Amino acid sequence: ILTINFKKVILLSTESLEWYWLHRIFLFAKEAWFYGVDLSISFDNFDTLDVDYIKKISDEIWIKVLSISAPSQKVTETIIDKILAMAVTLWTQVITFFPPHFSDKDTTWYKQYLPKVKKTSNLSIAVKNVSPEFLFFIIPARKNASLMEIKKITGDTSFDLANSVDIMKDSSFLWNSIKNVYLSDSIWDKKWLLLWTSVWTTSNLPIESLLMKLKASSYNWLFSLKLNPKELWAWNEDKVLNNLKSCIEYYEKYFSDK
Repeated sequence: ILTINFKKVILLSTESLEWYWLHRIFLFAKEAWFYGVDLSISFDNFDTLDVDYIKKISDEIWIKVLSISAPSQKVTETIIDKILAMAVTLWTQVITFFPPHFSDKDTTWYKQYLPKVKKTSNLSIAVKNVSPEFLFFIIPARKNASLMEIKKITGDTSFDLANSVDIMKDSSFLWNSIKNVYLSDSIWDKKWLLLWTSVWTTSNLPIESLLMKLKASSYNWLFSLKLNPKELWAWNEDKVLNNLKSCIEYYEKYFSDK
């Protein structure tokens, strides 16, 4: 397994630019000075499951795939094994899973297989926090998805700010278990916004306070910038690059030693 000093490492989630080919997303990450990418796997995008192709562009562009996000639904033990094999090939360090969706019939992979994998792997196997959404107003969209429950599955979590009602409180609860922080701003029902959307200098969420708290506590795992493609103006490459660089500057202002 590759040994990396994670301190001050920020990745670009490929989901932020999902309208582009992976090759172009990797180039954006390099041009904006991200350390690497968080590969968001989708069953609708076969390239995200083609490990040979991903390894080739990673080596060519010199952008590491340090984190992988599993599909949000229809995960099975077979899918987990495939992602693990991809992670070994790509020298990935953190794999993030969602709690099972309501429509997933078999959920044994979650409470039984993931803990087993965690015990036999050098990788961080994390479970992500999700929004408290309900179907028909009463049925939780995700099973076993409370902060207490996701923390118990493997002992590792990933913290998506956009899915938190109170990022300071929730991050404190998950604290030592957090291996990847998905950065974005949000307000009301709008999620995965640019980091300075309120007045172009500060965020709606107390992201500045969270970053400074993490820095003071010597947090040394990953950050991943995860935005809505529309926020980045994904149809305009110049604006995409400028927005990505601005997010890097924001992050460095409150967390990095640069």
